[in-house]
Amino acid sequence: MNILFLCNKSPYPPKEGGPIAMNVNIGGLVKAGHSVKVIALNTNKYFINPKEIPEKYKSETDIEFVYTDLSIKPVEALANLFSSKSYHVERFVSDNVNKKLIQILKDNSFDIVQLEMLYMAPYIETIKQHSNARVILRAHNIEHLIWERITSVTKNPLKKWYIGNLTKKLKNYELSVMDKFDGIATITAKDAEFFRDAGCRIPLTDVPFGIDVAKYKPQYFEEKEISLFHLGSMNWMPNEEGVRWFLDKVWPLIHKENPKLKFYLAGRMMPDWLTNLKIKNVEVVGEVDDATEFINEKGIMIVPLLSGSGIRIKIIEGMALGKTIISTTIGAEGINYEDGKDILIANTPEEFSKAIAQCINDKDYCALIGKNARKLTENDHNITKIIDKLIRFYNKVIEK
Repeated sequence: MNILFLCNKSPYPPKEGGPIAMNVNIGGLVKAGHSVKVIALNTNKYFINPKEIPEKYKSETDIEFVYTDLSIKPVEALANLFSSKSYHVERFVSDNVNKKLIQILKDNSFDIVQLEMLYMAPYIETIKQHSNARVILRAHNIEHLIWERITSVTKNPLKKWYIGNLTKKLKNYELSVMDKFDGIATITAKDAEFFRDAGCRIPLTDVPFGIDVAKYKPQYFEEKEISLFHLGSMNWMPNEEGVRWFLDKVWPLIHKENPKLKFYLAGRMMPDWLTNLKIKNVEVVGEVDDATEFINEKGIMIVPLLSGSGIRIKIIEGMALGKTIISTTIGAEGINYEDGKDILIANTPEEFSKAIAQCINDKDYCALIGKNARKLTENDHNITKIIDKLIRFYNKVIEK
């Protein structure tokens, strides 16, 4: 099968959730013997030097980049207030991407064109005009739900109104475009159910995030002092919002009860307010060279998300490495977990404080949560099974 991926950002290097999720499916399809080509937007927000892509990866994916400026332009943003179009989506519309896509489609024959995330949807018409391939949306999230949740917790009235306006347009677009695809593969069953309830009439399935579990080798050891850590890109608003809430509302409670406990913050694109943070026992690490090594070296993963959709890739990776994870309900969405068995759920400062105290005071229980989490990833996120499911879905869409 010949498959073209159109990605909103480069799947390589896989250093944050979106690229990791794209890359694992690309690699899994290549390993299964399918032919894959990748076109990726290379943006000012997530810029990759093409010369740093390994030759092996280039040969397997024939990856090509198209630079796209995603800067928020005040005049365009203001004008959009008087338009029915979604500014979230319009920023990804590019003549250069369209030209590159037409060229690739004319020179190659594809069975499937997979659009990674909703923001690539404006290119559906170009694909259908220049190719007989079936067009699949890989929905990493229900995009407007993220922004609805962000809107609900925004306190500044003017900002709340503006974000709400953008969110309404994004929702209208997301619902209006869903039946233009030939199929939708969501990353969680809950997201698939949303599309069904919204009246989606095309083939639809959930294809979870998968990993090669064998590559994730837990290093179980007994820390002299348990530490907390958060790992996530800070150019994703829900991550920044969640960390700010945790530091403002949760950390004072925890630090009072456990004055020696340390909290490590790692990830790309740390904002100034974090890099300049001066809170006792909170260490802002920034971007790490090896996420697996960082996770293995630390204790309990904290995922304090108040908004978001889809699935948190870093939770799955943390589980695969046998880590105890304390997350909000929103943070753990899309994972087939059992609270108190393979993850701990906390939605308030008091619940976080209680869960952390439980782990500190009962290290055997804490370790058991991590070991059960590892088993969950082995059962539910095996990449070989997931690629098989994705291929079956492709075939169903092609035969339709």
